[in-house]
Amino acid sequence: MVVNESGTKAIKILVSVDIEGVAGVVDWDDTLPGAPDYATARRLMTNEANAAIRGVLNHAPSAEVVVADAHARLRNLLPDALDRRARLVRGLPRPDLMLTGIDDHVDAVLMVGYHGKAGAEGAVLAHTLNGAVIQDVRCDGRSLGEIGLNAAYAAVHGAAPVLVTGDDRAGAEARDVAPGIHAVAVKRALGVWAAESMHPDEACERIEAAVPAALAAASEVRPPRFEGPVDLELDLVHPAMAEALLRVPGVERRGGRGVRFDAPDFTTAYRLVELVAMLSPGLRGDR
Repeated sequence: MVVNESGTKAIKILVSVDIEGVAGVVDWDDTLPGAPDYATARRLMTNEANAAIRGVLNHAPSAEVVVADAHARLRNLLPDALDRRARLVRGLPRPDLMLTGIDDHVDAVLMVGYHGKAGAEGAVLAHTLNGAVIQDVRCDGRSLGEIGLNAAYAAVHGAAPVLVTGDDRAGAEARDVAPGIHAVAVKRALGVWAAESMHPDEACERIEAAVPAALAAASEVRPPRFEGPVDLELDLVHPAMAEALLRVPGVERRGGRGVRFDAPDFTTAYRLVELVAMLSPGLRGDR
């Protein structure tokens, strides 16, 4: 909870917005700055962010809303088109990447435009943080994508990950990793680069309508929790990346392209994964 200007308590909500799960987005060229369809995709991304903001404020008009741009170099949402009642976090480098703005005052996290983890069968544009670097992330033997990692990190701060929007595979992954979470499927995955998508306006209407119910049911969500030390394992795309990570104290080689690290807690594990995600040239993020 936070205290607003009137001195009363108000909820604080973090809205993390990615682009691959947005209605109508199906190809990497939709997601990359400079590509022909990127301008359209970032506008659609901004519209879905606004739908989530409206949903929060319909539920709690005095809520504090922070929006974290969570795709690639984290400069995709259109600042002048974003609902003026929210604050926007954008740009690199910054702490906590996709969840910048998370703290012990945040009550709930909404994950908008999210996608399936690396290797998820049939999921649209599936990857984990940076597909050019990471093949899999496992915490205590459990494989986690962006949905699982961010749900667990929200829980560390006492925030409930209450909603995921994206394709139907992302919704299924979310319900598996965090039972009780609400999901809005704005498109049906037909393959890695194909989907049957609802109209963007319909997607926004469904997101806005889903948020109040998701927030009201926050106590029912059971996110993944990792108490104490975490056995972190990373499968990387190239052996050279594994070799580079051996410079980090405590990192050990596991197979040709794998490493492991005994993290003292989940926060340390999460931040090491963030570091690995930024290994590729140009900090291109989640491609």
